[in-house]
Amino acid sequence: MAADKELAPARSTYSTPSLPLAFGTGAAVGVLGGMIGLGGAEFRLPLLIGLFGFAALAAVIVNKAMSLVVVLVALPARLAAVPASEVAAHWPVAVNLLAGSLLGAWAGATWAVRMRGSTLYKVLAALMVLMAAALLLTHLTTLGTLGLPLWAQVPGGVVAGFGIGVVAAIMGVAGGELLIPTIVLLFAVDIKTAGSLSLLVSLPTMLVAFARYSRDGSFAVLGTHRRFTVVMASGSIAGAALGGLLLGVFPDLVLIPALAVILVVSGVKLARHA
Repeated sequence: MAADKELAPARSTYSTPSLPLAFGTGAAVGVLGGMIGLGGAEFRLPLLIGLFGFAALAAVIVNKAMSLVVVLVALPARLAAVPASEVAAHWPVAVNLLAGSLLGAWAGATWAVRMRGSTLYKVLAALMVLMAAALLLTHLTTLGTLGLPLWAQVPGGVVAGFGIGVVAAIMGVAGGELLIPTIVLLFAVDIKTAGSLSLLVSLPTMLVAFARYSRDGSFAVLGTHRRFTVVMASGSIAGAALGGLLLGVFPDLVLIPALAVILVVSGVKLARHA
């Protein structure tokens, strides 16, 4: 069971004056995510810890709840942009990745609730750097395909899905930063369709992680900070919509490296927080 101190409330209660800050920071994260076609949960996590004072595990669970809401809102819009028939044609890809990601989500959540707080901070720091690398790979390079035969694609998809499920569960993110390049590289799917497939994989993966976290009483933090979670999630959704409208306004050669630097700096701060 998660230690009480890992689920301790933030350093202050969320009075009305602080709720606009929660909405504003959520919106800022949503804008960043929307401009690069992602949910932005990787940027929200260090804010929950550094700005709002959540312990590592509590921040992960709150982040996961917000990520789930953002994905639920984004999925219909994404499916409207990419024909459902096109997405459905690649259902074996989603099933292949889910075979690994569902197990990975359960394992990742199990490891997260059993880790010491100081260890979890360090793991989160390392994963922030991984997300920065994935961001650069996805947006600043032309993703080819590995050209693997089917007999290698299937186990490769299961292994990749497991790793992504672990990362998504531990960080409380949807995992699109890792899913999209994986789908393109392993299965030769175009990046636009890969974005929709990533949401279809992310949703059940996040639900499995939630189910595992619920077994240890970890959801108590959501009840304690229900208003905060709803307000910040609302800001994230509004920001993501605005960020989508700003897509392409800032050149990727400027925006993506800047966001990668933010992730690395956040990772360093989390490591020191430990």
